[in-house]
Amino acid sequence: RIWALLRREGWPVNHKRVHRIWKEEGLDLRRRRRTKRAYGPKGEVEQRATHPDHVWTYDICEDRTERGGQLRVLSVVDEFTRECLAIEVARSISGEAVVHLLTWLSLTRGRPEHIRADAGVRLDNGSEFIARAVREWLEQEGCETIYITPGSLRMG
Repeated sequence: RIWALLRREGWPVNHKRVHRIWKEEGLDLRRRRRTKRAYGPKGEVEQRATHPDHVWTYDICEDRTERGGQLRVLSVVDEFTRECLAIEVARSISGEAVVHLLTWLSLTRGRPEHIRADAGVRLDNGSEFIARAVREWLEQEGCETIYITPGSLRMG
């Protein structure tokens, strides 16, 4: 409260005087924003992980260097243990790079039953090329893909 601060500093004011001066100066009051309540049932995660290496999630984030160069970060996470299996940072990440990393992980840790991928991932070669390369790898490995919508709940 502004009037309380002014009184502490020695000004002989009350809240009515502060309000009058506030209005004369044409100042606006800060309005509190009401938080929106979530209605309806909570969204359930499709195919929740039940044991380690059951469902892996991969996602690609973008960032910029100090000089403005583009960086892309590919991360793979085991949904059950919440362990980050791999992080790869490069200026561009192609579908072959994603497949190479998934192949290396499946050789070192074992093949996952499902891979959850962000359907809105946009890369140098375009999301359709990434999806095609990963889809072909998944068919060879016998894994299933679970696509999620961008910005939705990612892990169970």
